[in-house]
Amino acid sequence: MKDFRTLKVWEKAHALAIEIYKLTMRFPADERFGLTIQMRRSGAAIPTHIAEGCGSDNDQELARLMQVAMRSACELEYQLLLSRDLTYTPVDLHRELEPRVVEVKKMLTAYIQRIRAGNS
Repeated sequence: MKDFRTLKVWEKAHALAIEIYKLTMRFPADERFGLTIQMRRSGAAIPTHIAEGCGSDNDQELARLMQVAMRSACELEYQLLLSRDLTYTPVDLHRELEPRVVEVKKMLTAYIQRIRAGNS
């Protein structure tokens, strides 16, 4: 079992989730049960699955949950693009947030590779 708070990838994913919540507060009210909730769920799922994986007692389960976090990051990357194209997310804010999602994805990829190589 690992303390998820010590992982840089969790720290960055957590900060990103907070930014997604702040961003979606500005979305139109009619999106409350649409894109708003989807983005919040995928944004929060990334650090949530990292934390859950750290509670595992074996590397196979840890790697699986990191992969689930990766899928959520991919979802969020697309949802940010959609929100930009719908003009819910300003272009300049999208330019700031998209690289943060990509960074988390890269960090997750590296971490998954380390786990699978037996170096968790």
